[in-house]
Amino acid sequence: MKTEFTAQQLADPATAVSAQAIRKCVHCGFCTATCPTYVLLGDERDSPRGRIYLMKEMLEKQQRPTAEVVRHIDRCLSCLACVTTCPSGVDYMHLVDHSRAYVEQHYTRPLRERLLRSVLARILPYRSRFRWTLRLGKLAVPFTALFRRIEFKSVVAMLELARAVRAEHAPARNAAATGERHGRVLLMQGCAESVVRPEIRAATVRLLTRVGYDVIFARNEACCGALVHHMGRDEASLQFARRNVDLWSSTIDAAGGVDAIVITTSGCGTTLKDYGFMLRDDAEYASRAQRISSLSKDISELLTTDDVRARVALSEPRVGYHAACSLQHGQKLVAKPKQLLEAAGFDVRVPLESHLCCGSAGTYNILQPEIAAALGQRKAQHLSALDPQWIATGNVGCAMQIGAHSNLPIVHTVELLDWATGGPKPVAHLGR
Repeated sequence: MKTEFTAQQLADPATAVSAQAIRKCVHCGFCTATCPTYVLLGDERDSPRGRIYLMKEMLEKQQRPTAEVVRHIDRCLSCLACVTTCPSGVDYMHLVDHSRAYVEQHYTRPLRERLLRSVLARILPYRSRFRWTLRLGKLAVPFTALFRRIEFKSVVAMLELARAVRAEHAPARNAAATGERHGRVLLMQGCAESVVRPEIRAATVRLLTRVGYDVIFARNEACCGALVHHMGRDEASLQFARRNVDLWSSTIDAAGGVDAIVITTSGCGTTLKDYGFMLRDDAEYASRAQRISSLSKDISELLTTDDVRARVALSEPRVGYHAACSLQHGQKLVAKPKQLLEAAGFDVRVPLESHLCCGSAGTYNILQPEIAAALGQRKAQHLSALDPQWIATGNVGCAMQIGAHSNLPIVHTVELLDWATGGPKPVAHLGR
C-alpha cells in the first residue's frame, strides 16, 4: 500500500513502524476470512484490511479521529489471527497499538465511555483493588436486570463477572523442587488470574516443583501492562513495564539467575515478549527489557512431554482444547499445549473455527459486550459439539468468557497436567 508520510512524521519511531506495516499490505484480503469481527459483521471496515485503510488515513493526515473510525478500531479484538494469515508479514499488532494510542491522545470519548475506561484502568491491573471490587460487586448483582433495562451492557458484563467468581487472595510463596532439580524459574503472578482462579497458580507450582524446578516470585509485582496497553494508554503500560523490569531484574539477580520467567496467562505472555520492542527507545531500560522478553516463556514452552507422562489413570480423559489467540497467534504456540495434554494421557479434541477468538480479549468483553457474547456463544457451541468432559485453555480470560456460555467444566491446561502427574483432580468450574 502506498504511503505519503513526511520525513518529519517518520522521525517518530512509532509512526515509522506503522508506516512500514501499512506499506506491506497488498490488499489480498486473506485476513478477512480469519477476522472474527468481519466474520460476524461482514463490514469491510471491521476487517484488518479495512481498518488498515482507516488507520492509514488517520495517521498519515494526522486527522482528529471521528466517532466512526474509533468505533471500528475499538471493535478490533487484537486477536492477531490476521497476522497468522497474512502472506506479506504486515505488523498489524504494533500498527493497531499505535493507532489506539493516537486515538487516546486525540479523541474525546462520550462521558460514559471515559468513566468506564477510567474505572477499568484504575481497578483491573491491581490485584487488591480488583478483588475488593468483585466482592463489592456481588452486592450489586441483584440490580443486573435494572442495568439491562437501561442498556448499560458493560456494567451488566462486570456484574456477571462478579457473580461468577470467588475473588480470593492467593499469597505467593517460593517453593523448592521436590524431584530431581533441573533449574529455577520466576513465576509471574498476574493480576486477574490470581484473584479469579488462584488454583491455577497452585497447580503450576505443584507441577513445576514436581518436575524439578525451584519456583520464586517477585514481591510487589505489577500488572504486565497489557490491559491498559490495549486501551491506548501507552504511557501507563510503559510505566508498568518499567516497574516489572526493575523488580524482575533485581529478583533474578538476587536469586543467582533463572532459566525462565514462566507465564500461565497467555495474554500477559504476548506482552512480556514484546517488552524489548515497547522499551526499545528507552536508553535506561532497552537492554534489560530485552533480557526480560528473552526469558519469558509460556508454561507450555518450558515443559517437555517427558515431564508430563501420566502417573495416574484418568477417569475423564476427553478434552476440548481451546487455543487462546494470544498463544496461537500472538506467541505462535499451536502444537505444544496439545502435545503435552496428549502425552499426559488425554484425548484432545480441537473445535471447528479454532482460529477464531472467543471474545474475551482483555477488557473487550466489557467494552464490546454484544460482539464478545456472539463470539463466546459461537465458541462454546463448537466446543460442546466435541462431547468433551473438560474444556482446557491456556488463558484465564478465555476460561471466564467461554464459561459464561457453556455448562462444561473449564480449566487451565496446567491443571490437567498437574492432575495427570499426581496432583489433585481439578475443581470443576462450571459455566452458566
